[in-house]
Amino acid sequence: MFGEILKDLRKREGLSQAELADILGISKSAVGMYEQNKRSPHSDDLLKRIAGYFGVTIDYLKDFSGGFSSADFDRLGIGRISRKRFRMLGKIACGEPIMCDEDYETTVQTEGDIQADFCVTAQGDSMINARILDGDIVFVREQSMVENGEIAVIIVNDDEVTLKRFYYYPENERVILQAENPKYQPMVFEGEQLGHIRILGKAVAFNSKIR
Repeated sequence: MFGEILKDLRKREGLSQAELADILGISKSAVGMYEQNKRSPHSDDLLKRIAGYFGVTIDYLKDFSGGFSSADFDRLGIGRISRKRFRMLGKIACGEPIMCDEDYETTVQTEGDIQADFCVTAQGDSMINARILDGDIVFVREQSMVENGEIAVIIVNDDEVTLKRFYYYPENERVILQAENPKYQPMVFEGEQLGHIRILGKAVAFNSKIR
């Protein structure tokens, strides 16, 4: 029934009835009535808002009356995915650096166990041997330094941003940003050039589309 599906989706997000009501622009009592199957959504527009927020189809909400409950998932040993929202920085170069596109109005929803602070959209093919492809969402934990060999989001030349493996050699005052595609040469910075490099954070996970 619709009520069980709505309640299950709400709990997956860790939302209270009041929080979901605010998101949907309806009353808390309406959410309660829906979850108890005492009332159905009054319009397709509301169904669209519910489906859009939870990332499901309207058919799922309307027709999946035999939907799985949390107990069914536990009984069958099917893992559940908790969800979390991340702010989107923008597109980031996997190749030549591109201008930093700060888009904090957009958010991305994915598994809640990812320990990250923001995400970026990979652009280009320089990280393909790390399995990061054009269009993938890369999740980043904010930190000002990373270990040698770790993949980082890095600002270079003060206003361009790129995704590369980072290597720092203090004895030579040298930083090397290494691609994961042999057709790209390493980016090398030395001496005073190091003052124009800043690490935004470490790449900790990515989401890739089925291709």
